Amino acid sequence: MWFYAVVTLVFALVPSVSAHESHKGFKYESYCCNGNAETGDCQMIPMKSVRIVQGGYEVSLVPGDHRLVTRRHVFNWSQNQTRRSEDGEYHLCLYPDENTPRCFYAPDMGF
Repeated sequence: MWFYAVVTLVFALVPSVSAHESHKGFKYESYCCNGNAETGDCQMIPMKSVRIVQGGYEVSLVPGDHRLVTRRHVFNWSQNQTRRSEDGEYHLCLYPDENTPRCFYAPDMGF
């Protein structure tokens, strides 16, 4: 009987949605990511793909900039929608497809 109680407790303490980590080790928020580091929708994008514009960012992606991108995309993010990157890199989460940006992470402006 105690075995079932322990198993139930373990499952209760494990979050039902698990966010994966960037290649540098910071964990994406569970709302933003689906999948894992190899198949997930969040990943680092090249700095050359991001341009700081008044009030936020312009993100221009081509195939190869993100594993889900198959054609050119331009996304605009306001500063207040942008999440803080903990590794000094830019990251983008696309979900449920390449046309839908879910979360954008940017380093502090002083980085």
